[in-house]
Amino acid sequence: MKLAIISDIHGNLEALQAVLAFLNGEGIKDIICLGDIVGYGADPDECINLIRETTDHIIAGNHDWGAIGLTDTSFFNPVAKAAIEWTADTVTEDSKKFLVRLPLTITRDDFLFVHGTPSSPEDWDYLFRAADALQEFKSFLQKACFIGHSHTPLMFARDLKGMTFQVTYAEQRLEDDRRYIINVGSVGQPRDMDPDAAVGIYDRERKYFTLERIPYDIKAAQEKIIKAGLPAMLAERLGAGW
Repeated sequence: MKLAIISDIHGNLEALQAVLAFLNGEGIKDIICLGDIVGYGADPDECINLIRETTDHIIAGNHDWGAIGLTDTSFFNPVAKAAIEWTADTVTEDSKKFLVRLPLTITRDDFLFVHGTPSSPEDWDYLFRAADALQEFKSFLQKACFIGHSHTPLMFARDLKGMTFQVTYAEQRLEDDRRYIINVGSVGQPRDMDPDAAVGIYDRERKYFTLERIPYDIKAAQEKIIKAGLPAMLAERLGAGW
């Protein structure tokens, strides 16, 4: 059995559809969404509806909460703030009721799933450095914690000696004597200079994690952003993956 982990869709329907089509082709039905279904992109309701049809395993992201007034958006940069205000004005009441019910974490098997960091999921902190990962490992007991939020795929490992280090990966076996923090990147707005949508896949039998990159119709997503009157930069960055 394989498990798919997706994150940071950000209203990009074209990217989400491409990822789900890929997973369907691979026969992967078990999917967990790490939040930020909305924000930035022009199809927030459509993405919410599609995720609801696809999986019941969904957690909240900061943009999801921002769109319904559950988190402070004053610290958002001007582009992000404009997008979340547009999203808040655009999504239906049914979508808002759905977003408000989302949990901040999910625990399944020996895994923890959270949008930002395991130590303080409600603070929406970013995790980029091994030194910070060292502290985060102290806040959960599971074999691995899967995260999103930064839109940048990363993997940190901690061995039995307590040493924490960053792992370069496209495919990585989860070793029995290590624990992991794994960032699965972003479906709808990658920021690692690769514009293709990202999806993480864990093979339970082989104990392998793989990061797949899925091409999608970027031009269509860009045109929708411009037509909706959202900041042009949100369209531009999709083509470059930043």
